[in-house]
Amino acid sequence: MADEGFALMSAAFAVHNEVGGGLSEEIYQECLELELADRSIVYESQVVLPVFYKGQKLKRTYIPDLLTHGSIVVELKSVSNLAQGHEAQLLNYMRLTRKPVGYLINFAPIKEVEWKRYILSEFTSNLNSNLH
Repeated sequence: MADEGFALMSAAFAVHNEVGGGLSEEIYQECLELELADRSIVYESQVVLPVFYKGQKLKRTYIPDLLTHGSIVVELKSVSNLAQGHEAQLLNYMRLTRKPVGYLINFAPIKEVEWKRYILSEFTSNLNSNLH
C-alpha cells in the first residue's frame, strides 16, 4: 500500500501546487479527481460503503470523499488546522467500514498540504483481498 499512498499524495501535492490553498473542499475534491484520472489512479467518489455492527451490516452507510485502490479511505478537508475530531472521524469510518488504510488531507494551508496516514492493523488482512 505504500506505492498507492505515495501516488495518492503525489496527486494531492500536484493539486495544491496548481491551485494553492484556501479554496473550498468541493473544489479540491473535483481537482483531485481530475488529477487521479490523469494519472490513471483507480478511485471512486462518494461511494456508499457498508457499516457493520457485530458482524452484521447496518442500514446506515458511510460515504467517504474518495476511495482509492479499493481500500484506501480518503477524507478531504479545507480547514485552518486539522483537529482531533477530524482524525477520530476518519478512524471511526475506517473501523466501521473495515478499511485498513486512511488518509486525511487538508488543502486549506497556503504553503503546503497538511496530511496524515492511518493504518488499522486489525484490517490489514483485507488488503490482499482488495488488491485482486
